[in-house]
Amino acid sequence: MNDPRDEVPGRVAAIRICASLAPVFGVAREREEGGWELCPHFSGFTPQDARDSMGPVFRGLAREAAQSGHRAAYEECMQAASRIDGEPVDELAVLGTRYRVVRAERFIRTGPAGPEPPRPADPDPGEPGRAHEVPDPAAGFVIDPVTATGMSEGILKVELLSCAYPEGAVPAQVRGDSVRAGQAHPGGVLLPATFMTAEKAEGRWVPEGPQTSAAPQAARDSLALYLRVMAPWKLSLGPGEAAVYAAAADRLDAERSDEMEVAGRRFRVVRVERLVRIGPDGPEGPRPSDPDPQPPVMMQAQQLRGEGLLTDQDDDAPIELDEHAKKFAQLFHQEEERRRKRLGKH
Repeated sequence: MNDPRDEVPGRVAAIRICASLAPVFGVAREREEGGWELCPHFSGFTPQDARDSMGPVFRGLAREAAQSGHRAAYEECMQAASRIDGEPVDELAVLGTRYRVVRAERFIRTGPAGPEPPRPADPDPGEPGRAHEVPDPAAGFVIDPVTATGMSEGILKVELLSCAYPEGAVPAQVRGDSVRAGQAHPGGVLLPATFMTAEKAEGRWVPEGPQTSAAPQAARDSLALYLRVMAPWKLSLGPGEAAVYAAAADRLDAERSDEMEVAGRRFRVVRVERLVRIGPDGPEGPRPSDPDPQPPVMMQAQQLRGEGLLTDQDDDAPIELDEHAKKFAQLFHQEEERRRKRLGKH
């Protein structure tokens, strides 16, 4: 049985591609010297999530312009930020530079041993409980199709670019958009991998959710949080059962393992590939079939006001929590206190 972490090119074919995850969206800016540079936090689940992150980029440029005394540049950046808040715009030119909402497809590689765990060569900085402090490796990453890649990565990229939904497997519009994307954006660049946890249930590995982490340890931290907080809350575990999950989380912190079992359940940290398709005009943006349910923040506020669901008056009345919510708050505060003590914070 081949090790799914093996990067030897001749063994790439032993791992099949499972396109089981929804795409993610972020913002990139076009560079004068060629290519497109990713802005921080390439992690939106909808195009609007990425648009919402574009506004702060323009406001940051406005602050820099104000500090430099460039009034016209300041006004241009603020106008762009206001437009993003009010319209579903996927591309804007600001101060002569194009900014675009970019789409990345996500894939999990899997084989006889199941989904691929982190590779030994994957960077894994950060101590348990502190991996969220590690910078996003995709921030500042340059999308450039002319950048050379290794043989293994090149083979994988070809496999990913050739992936297409079988007819009837997805709605016709989704499949049609996928086919058109392959024609309009025939190239591609692999972004730094991200990581998530999956659970084996009824013989199948099921991702725990859509969220991924920038490093394996960050995914382990998310699993530890689930074991200490979410599982006892969701499953209404008694003290003895919760102690079993907490002990498993302690082992996870101590061993930094990528697979574990607890109470008859099996979890694994899984490696997630991200591919940005590229065409003659740059990286692919959102597709018409991509779910995009939320309008921009100002449009949403206007709609809520029109429906009488939002007023300009502040409501300072305390929120009453039911018993289920109080239990979650208690578990979460206990976990915060445990982490503070472990990290030596008071």
